[in-house]
Amino acid sequence: MMRAVEETAKVQLDRSRFNPLSSRCRAAIYGLFIGDALAMPVHWYYNRSALLQDYGLVTDYLAPRNPHPDSILWRSSYQPPNEKGEILHEQAQYWGRRGIHYHQFLKAGENTLNLKLCALLIESLNQKGRYDADDYLQRYVDFMTTPGRHRDTYIEECHRNFFSRYARGVPPRKCATEEKHIGGLVGIVPIVVFYRNHPELARQAAWEHLSLTHPGIKMKTAASLVTDLLLEVLGGKPLRAALLEGFARQESSYWGHPFEKWREEPDETVVGGRLSPACYVEDAIPAVLYLALKYHQDAENGLIANTNLGGDNAHRGAVLGALLGAGNGMEAFPDR
Repeated sequence: MMRAVEETAKVQLDRSRFNPLSSRCRAAIYGLFIGDALAMPVHWYYNRSALLQDYGLVTDYLAPRNPHPDSILWRSSYQPPNEKGEILHEQAQYWGRRGIHYHQFLKAGENTLNLKLCALLIESLNQKGRYDADDYLQRYVDFMTTPGRHRDTYIEECHRNFFSRYARGVPPRKCATEEKHIGGLVGIVPIVVFYRNHPELARQAAWEHLSLTHPGIKMKTAASLVTDLLLEVLGGKPLRAALLEGFARQESSYWGHPFEKWREEPDETVVGGRLSPACYVEDAIPAVLYLALKYHQDAENGLIANTNLGGDNAHRGAVLGALLGAGNGMEAFPDR
C-alpha cells in the first residue's frame, strides 16, 4: 500500500536553526541518535553500583570497555542454518565468553546496531522519496550479511530470528517473529518525521516497517502511542501538554501509571523500582513517558538521567531523545 504513495518530503538534517518546525524535526532525529550513543558504553548495566564504579556519572560520550559485569553474551548463541543466515561474521568468536561488552569495538559517540539500521532507513526514505519496505529490506539484508558493515558484537534476537528464517527460504516480509522489545521502536521515528504532514501515512508506514522485524500486539500498541505522541509534538503541541492529554485519555495500558506523582521521587526509585529498566515495552515505554514528563524542558539532563539508570538505556534513550528533541528543538542539545 505504501509503495503507491508518492511523498516527496525529505528528512532534512542540515545545521540551520531558524525554522522552529524544521528545528523540531531535525532535533527528533538528532535526539534519536544522541540518546543511544550517550548510553552505549553502559548499555545493559543492571547493577548501578557497577556502572558508577566502571564509568562514574556518565554525562558525555565514552568508549566502552571490557569486562562488562552484567553481560549475558556468554549464554547467548546463534548458529545460522547456512551461509545466507551468517550475520555474526568476525564477532562470532566472542559469543559464549564471559565479560564481553556488547559494543566493545565502538568508539565514543558511536551508535549501536539498531540505530545504524535507522541510518539505512533514512537513506532509503531520502533516495526513494517515500517509504519502500522492499527497498529497506534489501538494504537490511545486505548490511547484515556483508562482513565489515558494522562493528557491533551483539546482534539482538529479532535479527537472529529473522535471518534464521531467511536462510531457510522464507520470504523477507515473512521472516519476523512476535516481539516485545523497545529496540524495535527506534525505526519508526524517521518515518514519523518524514510523513509528519500526513498522519495516516505516518501510522501506516510506521506499522509496516515495524512489522518487518517486530510484529505483535504489544509492539503495535507501543508504536501507536509513540507515533501519535510524536505527531502531536512535531505539529507544535508542547511535549508536557501532549503527555498530560495522553495520561487523561488512557488509550493504552502504557499510560496507566501515576506519572505526575512519581515525578517527586528519585529516578532510580521509579525506573528500577516501580518499573523494570529492561527492554520489554510494558515497562520501557512507561519509563520513557515518565522521563519525558519529568525532563520535558531539559533534554540534556533527561538523557543523562536515562543513561545512568542502566538497563536498556540505549534504546529507551533513543525514543526519549526523539521526544525531547521534538519538544524542544535543536537548541535543547548542547554542542558537545
